[in-house]
Formats: sequence, structure tokens, C-alpha cells
Amino acid sequence: MSEAAGAQPIFTIEKLYVKDLSLEIPHAPTIFLEQEQPQIDLQLHNQAVSVEDGVFEVSVTVTVTARLAEKGKTMFLVEAKQAGIFQVRNLPEEELDTVLSVVCPNILYPYLREVVSDISVRAGFAPVLLNPINFEALHQQQKQQQVEAAAAVTH
Repeated sequence: MSEAAGAQPIFTIEKLYVKDLSLEIPHAPTIFLEQEQPQIDLQLHNQAVSVEDGVFEVSVTVTVTARLAEKGKTMFLVEAKQAGIFQVRNLPEEELDTVLSVVCPNILYPYLREVVSDISVRAGFAPVLLNPINFEALHQQQKQQQVEAAAAVTH
């Protein structure tokens, strides 16, 4: 174990890929005749799963729902999951958590943005341009919520 402690940290991208992609246009073709601008709802999730020792699959999933507020109709729904296989070795647990929750999603997110924009255009709609995400702030927020939840349980 002392050899591993002195070993240099390793971080490599083994593979980047679209793991899942779904498009629904429930009211086609009449929805294309609508003039109202849709309201866009976004949901974002990321996760990391160990594939084998020192190798992880990290994924970022976004669900984009475009709705017509006045009519309550869904124009389209896109769900896309961008994933990557990363080799991460010789890092302390706290740093590993940060790499898997912040660094890897930061690498994946631009690809996910491109997939969502492309699929919305191919579906016949204006491109959906996802805003940049601060994964570090999200990670800190999740950690704070975990601390608060643990404190609530002990009281």
C-alpha cells in the first residue's frame, strides 16, 4: 500500500460517448404550426460508477422539456446522457470525489450541449442552447445538503 501512496496520480480519458438519447414530439405535426414561444424546463443529473479498480464511468444527463404555457402542450422533450470512461488512480478519496463530480462532468458537458442543440434542430425546432454549468458549485451544494441532512437525523 505504501507504493500506491507514493505513486503519481493518474487521470486519463479512455472514451467519450452518447449513452442514451431520446426525443419525443407528442403533438407533431400540428405543434409546428404554433407561434407561441415555449417555456424550457431543464433537469440535470450526474453520476459516477466504478467499472473496475481505478476506472469509472461518469455520466451527465439532461432532460429538456419545451412547453407551451398558454395551451399546456409539450412541444418536445429531449433526454440525453453523455458519458465517459475515465481512469483515475492514486488520489485521496476526497480528491477522487471532486474529480468524479466536478472535473469529469466539466469535460462531458460541452459534448452534451452539442448533442441537445443538434437534436432539437434535427427535430425541426430552434436550437436549445444550454447555459454553462458550474459543477463545482453544484458539488459544494450537494455536500452541504448531505451535511445538513445528517445533522437533522442526529437531532
